Amino acid sequence: MSSPFDGGPDTGLLSPVRAGTPVEEAVSDRAWLQAMLDAEAALARAQAGLGTLPPRAAAAITGAARAERLDLRALAVAARESANPVVGLVRAFTELVARDDPAAAEYVHRGSTSQDVFDTGAMLVCARALRIIRGDLRRTADALGSLAGRHRDTLMAGRTLTLHAVPTTFGLKAAGWRELVLDAAERIDRLVEGGLPVSLGGAAGTLGGYLEYAALDGGQVPDPGDYLDRLTAAYARETGLAPAVLPWHALRTPMADLAAALAFTAGALGKIAVDVQSLGRTEVGEVAEPTAPGRGSSSAMPHKRNPVLATLIRAAALQLPALSGALTQCLTTEDERSGGVWHAEWLLLRECLRLAGGAAHTAVELAEGLVVRPDRMAANIGPAGDAMTSERVAAVLAPRIGKAHAKHLVSEATARAARTGRPLAEVLGGVPEVAEHLDAVALRELLDVAAYTGAAGPLVDRSLERRG
Repeated sequence: MSSPFDGGPDTGLLSPVRAGTPVEEAVSDRAWLQAMLDAEAALARAQAGLGTLPPRAAAAITGAARAERLDLRALAVAARESANPVVGLVRAFTELVARDDPAAAEYVHRGSTSQDVFDTGAMLVCARALRIIRGDLRRTADALGSLAGRHRDTLMAGRTLTLHAVPTTFGLKAAGWRELVLDAAERIDRLVEGGLPVSLGGAAGTLGGYLEYAALDGGQVPDPGDYLDRLTAAYARETGLAPAVLPWHALRTPMADLAAALAFTAGALGKIAVDVQSLGRTEVGEVAEPTAPGRGSSSAMPHKRNPVLATLIRAAALQLPALSGALTQCLTTEDERSGGVWHAEWLLLRECLRLAGGAAHTAVELAEGLVVRPDRMAANIGPAGDAMTSERVAAVLAPRIGKAHAKHLVSEATARAARTGRPLAEVLGGVPEVAEHLDAVALRELLDVAAYTGAAGPLVDRSLERRG
């Protein structure tokens, strides 16, 4: 009889932001296994290209490097005996190659070490996942650019510390969201285009095993430095990754770079999510998420349609900084190979990729389907909205009656208008020192909310032109 607590695959039940998304599959156990096999096959091809491994063996190794031919669960359980999955993988993979070509089995993992295979595989997984994330970020940015252009001059209340501040436009808000998304995409770009290196270090970062086998298999290696340069370059070509200047078993810059880029990505998307939640409140109603059958329903309240997309994104944005911080902490690794620090990175990295990838995928739907309600934006400014231009009145009065006195008079007038419900222009017009310098017409013009959006429109134009 099976137990209700029997283990099974991680289905994403507790992490719906990534459940069913492309990045989830790209970083699955099977994807990780395939990436390590790809690393093994690429190494064999690189060595064969330099004449230090038989081409036929490289072909056999490459042909056998298919994840579906291996038992994932057995490899996972076997990893308990070595603290990493590569030792058992090399054993099982060697047996697999031997069944296809007995002579080729001798050349599996030639001169290599577990961390070289795992770290190169990790970079392959990251490269594949980051390309998915980058594509989603670009789509999100395109949608936000369309919103910014379409609503360049759509008036809304700017809010600071949760309260009305000065007028702004929804176009400027959307342009700001887009700027963050493009900043995230650029950080991902830098990693994908040359920031993810192959790992070649051998047992302790000297590459001694690679050199020794090269000498055995291809004759004497006259210049170790030249051979290692050629091997690293060949391995980089075979994998599509970047060459590394030094082995990075204990120099974890690539992981720290990934942590930073993924945390920024989630944070950038999280800012959009928080704004959408705030602007979508029942009493605000200035934007709404796109709808879908059954989405957002409450288990208790039939009338509710919860902001599901923004909630998923925000949840990811709140989790990822802690995980990325823990991943960055792994920079403090001891010696030439760590006992536990390297091992601690694996799940942290995968969860960072899952959360950032899930958030980016969700953001596409949110941005492309966001409902904008200019009528609600105008209504929320309301009859007392002219108070948002009090800054302008004080600035005009400052050269005439002094900056501090002008601010004091306008502050008192806005408070009086709020208490009495009278129009601010009327209250200000009743202040002798104000009336002396500004008549009723001038006050109405200065208090026109629509005329005080500053450089919002040109800022939108600048953003869209600069980063189109």
